[in-house]
Amino acid sequence: MTIHEAHSHAQIRGSHSPINQNINMKQISSSIEISEMEAERNQKEEMQNKATVETLYKALLGQGQMDTVANMLASDLEWWFHGPPQCQHMMRVLTGETALNNGFRFEPRSLTAIGDCVIAEGWEGKAYWVHVWTVKNGTITQFREYFNTWLVVRDLRSQTWENRLQNMTLWQSQPRDLYRRSLPGLVLAI
Repeated sequence: MTIHEAHSHAQIRGSHSPINQNINMKQISSSIEISEMEAERNQKEEMQNKATVETLYKALLGQGQMDTVANMLASDLEWWFHGPPQCQHMMRVLTGETALNNGFRFEPRSLTAIGDCVIAEGWEGKAYWVHVWTVKNGTITQFREYFNTWLVVRDLRSQTWENRLQNMTLWQSQPRDLYRRSLPGLVLAI
């Protein structure tokens, strides 16, 4: 077989044949369907996670609903705090050190779900706070509290050619009436 014949033979068997193009189109179509199903499932999970955290805040604002709150938290809840030590208000409420009606009042101004994380943002007077709750199967497994801190949430997963050009910032603090304040800033990688 000559070089020209071998090249022609390879082209016939290669990916340019109608059979291989049809198979490739089916694979692409199947991949798109799987991606759409995953996106729909992720969106549903995010809505459920957000509803879990909304229920938690409603229970915290209601009288005598600490049993509801306790049932929503994992027994080995992982806790992170950034801010002045005297501002660990949520810890005091969840551990029972401060009664719900005697302590700081957490009323989120916004709730945003990103994957298994739900970000709550609020302020009371000059106190600005951000809570990041991690929810797994309807149970809160991790809690991060940032008090008087500007927060930026970034996606640091490995970048692929498909999302390399997208902005990696998923969320950032938006305290409308506190822009003139000088607060420390942190980046949270998820």
